[in-house]
Amino acid sequence: MTIINGRKLRDEILTKLKTEVASLTFKPIFCDVLIGEDLASLQYVNMKKRMAESIGISFYNASFPSAITTSELIKEIKNLNKIQNMCGIIVQLPLPESLDKKKILDVIDPSLDVDCLGEERSKEFYNGKIDLGLPAPLACMEILDFLHLDLKDPPRLGEAGKKILVLGQGQLVGKPVTFLLKLRGLNVEVATSKTDNKEVLIKEADVIISGMGNGKYITGDMVKSGVVIIDAGTSEENGAIVGDVDLESVKDVTSFVSPVPGGVGPVAVAMLLKNVVSVAKKQNVK
Repeated sequence: MTIINGRKLRDEILTKLKTEVASLTFKPIFCDVLIGEDLASLQYVNMKKRMAESIGISFYNASFPSAITTSELIKEIKNLNKIQNMCGIIVQLPLPESLDKKKILDVIDPSLDVDCLGEERSKEFYNGKIDLGLPAPLACMEILDFLHLDLKDPPRLGEAGKKILVLGQGQLVGKPVTFLLKLRGLNVEVATSKTDNKEVLIKEADVIISGMGNGKYITGDMVKSGVVIIDAGTSEENGAIVGDVDLESVKDVTSFVSPVPGGVGPVAVAMLLKNVVSVAKKQNVK
């Protein structure tokens, strides 16, 4: 088994992005809107701040108290949309239950929606305009490309190609990564908690991308020998973040597996910043 080092891949992507940022005629700005004082959210925002600044992107601090109303936050985001050289705005999730998440995400200027969670940018993505994409699914695709797998190569004459299974069809990972895989013409099946033959599909899959958020669900006896597993699921267990894969259980079965943490997550941050740089490059030619 080879553990996929997401941090190493992230650093390789960031090195390339740093060169691209240096070639711009202005210093791009990125903003991660934080509501409240949740420690985990604050740590995640600070991590993205460090990564952005490490490649030459300015970070705009936009923190608001949890008591802020939806209309007040919408007004603040509209002001952020107008800041010169702003090249990306995201809202740190989850939001307090008192806020209307859809209205808030939809008020981000679609040209600056680098998380692609607003309705307009999401529609463009599923219509095939993938110049910007959801960071976690893009990270899964980046990892597949990094492994240089020939996913169209039929395992045996007459078969359709390597079987790729996406576990879960959530809005952040499962649904968009399925779309991206099918866009490449790959042989993709999906399974959710309601799929009757889920265990059969898991056993037959050559590649599994999991975004269920079901801690350590996938074990070594469930998968075929040599399977590639990209674990994009996260859940909490005894105060620690774990993935959908029981890493210890699958270590003698898989050919490649991404760990949690340290796999998809770091690459997703790099793909988020790649979106910011993409926006900046468009602004640079105006």
